[in-house]
Amino acid sequence: MSQPDIDAVRKYLLCLQDNICSELEAIDGEAEFELDQWRREAGGGGRTRVLNEGRVFEQGGVNFSEVSGDNMPPSATANRPELAGRSFRAMGVSLVIHPRNPYVPTSHANVRFFIAEKDGEAPIWWFGGGYDLTPYYGDEDDVIHWHQTAKAACDPFGDDVYPRFKAWCDDYFYLKHRDERRGVGGLFFDDLNEWGFERCFAFMQAVGNSYLPAYLPIVQRRQDTPFGELERDFQLYRRGRYVEFNLVYDRGTLFGLQSGGRTESILMSLPPLVKWRYNWQPEPGSAEAKLYTDFLLPREWV
Repeated sequence: MSQPDIDAVRKYLLCLQDNICSELEAIDGEAEFELDQWRREAGGGGRTRVLNEGRVFEQGGVNFSEVSGDNMPPSATANRPELAGRSFRAMGVSLVIHPRNPYVPTSHANVRFFIAEKDGEAPIWWFGGGYDLTPYYGDEDDVIHWHQTAKAACDPFGDDVYPRFKAWCDDYFYLKHRDERRGVGGLFFDDLNEWGFERCFAFMQAVGNSYLPAYLPIVQRRQDTPFGELERDFQLYRRGRYVEFNLVYDRGTLFGLQSGGRTESILMSLPPLVKWRYNWQPEPGSAEAKLYTDFLLPREWV
């Protein structure tokens, strides 16, 4: 198995962060990402970039982090006991974009690389990541475009790759306590190393590079759709599901908190405004109900 080139991964991730921020600023047209560079006392650091109160994006965060330590945190070793006692390095780009208009979906993307080492033994490394879309008012054309772009990124790596990672995404972004999925899915993969370093790295880049082509056309189509208080209220209510998933289930959030990561950067994924209601249900037949009946159930979109 080919040896990992950590410097090449770091260089790609930093360029990816730069490119995504630049393109999102261009489409917003008003707000810019503020840069916050930070160091981690236990090892590593990162660049957090956050956009607030834009014309199109109410809040967006695009974070690069590279952390290291002497022992893997429990979230990483729970299913991989062979990692216990190894030092680790983890680097990645993670982003969440919360739009202002309820007709523009929230989007999330993440690409990451882990390596765990121990004297006298071969390193254990893998790639992970993906992206998913969380609409408030679903549109079939948008979701089909999202999944077509994801499939096109996967196709050069095998006919089974998109179906496998699409299904993994459907299963992963699932709120067990609600018996409900967070959105319409996309791609999710983890522990990827079976293709060798070069091919796994190429796949991670294909996923990272396809995020903007998947998301920006949707933003451009929906950003000026008229909306009122009802749509805004439903958007804030549905954002509550986003918070619940990130704080209860998300592996990246748990890894960051358990490894002593920077709290502000880890929790940048949370929306700026959100609300919960007791036992609320949408009116049958309404546009809000259609999200549950037509979009949150797993479907084959392409």
